[in-house]
Amino acid sequence: MCNISGIIWGMRNLTRQDVFGKKVIEVGSYNVNGSFRSFLTAWSPSEYTGVDISDGPGVDVVCNAEKITDKFGKERFDIVISTELLEHVQDWRKVISNLKDICKPDGLILISTRSHGFPYHGYPHDFWRYEIEDMTAIFADCEILSLEKDQLAPGVFLKVRKPQHYIRKDLQNYPLYNIVKNNKTILPPVTKDYWNAYFLFNIIFKIEFKRLLHSGIDFIFSFL
Repeated sequence: MCNISGIIWGMRNLTRQDVFGKKVIEVGSYNVNGSFRSFLTAWSPSEYTGVDISDGPGVDVVCNAEKITDKFGKERFDIVISTELLEHVQDWRKVISNLKDICKPDGLILISTRSHGFPYHGYPHDFWRYEIEDMTAIFADCEILSLEKDQLAPGVFLKVRKPQHYIRKDLQNYPLYNIVKNNKTILPPVTKDYWNAYFLFNIIFKIEFKRLLHSGIDFIFSFL
């Protein structure tokens, strides 16, 4: 899925020459409000594969983004596209590594995702926010061809080329802003449902504690 500014950015950053006869994969391809697919297929790629976690418009293969390398193998596609996905995946390091791994050397990776200030939108969850500086660091192992902010809503657009002699950057200790925790963290995220349950538990615990405390006080005063 992709908003209109993302589609316009994609059209500016891909050409018929890039796409013709090439193998293209779109990871997070469920078409809710737009997709690169409509204009890229007109440029005759040799194949176009849409992947998402559930079946629907634009989805050819149902697969979790954390398992796409297992599903398709390494260095399989000339163009790897991921629009409005990376904020929703729990293990962003694994998914980004997969996007790089399934791309051929000299292949292109195009990404759009959301930045700090964009509201929570769970499909089914929402975890991360990426800034220009994050993408610069995360994709330091690739050649950055285009990196800019979304002018319509908080977000970033990125186009990189995977080098011939690719050496993956270690991102294990890189902190990223987590919208649920409301801070930067290197730890795995929890879902908003978890926090809702956590806060509800604390409210119930405090109410029950006060009730028991008052019952204990009443019990003590009954002997005075």
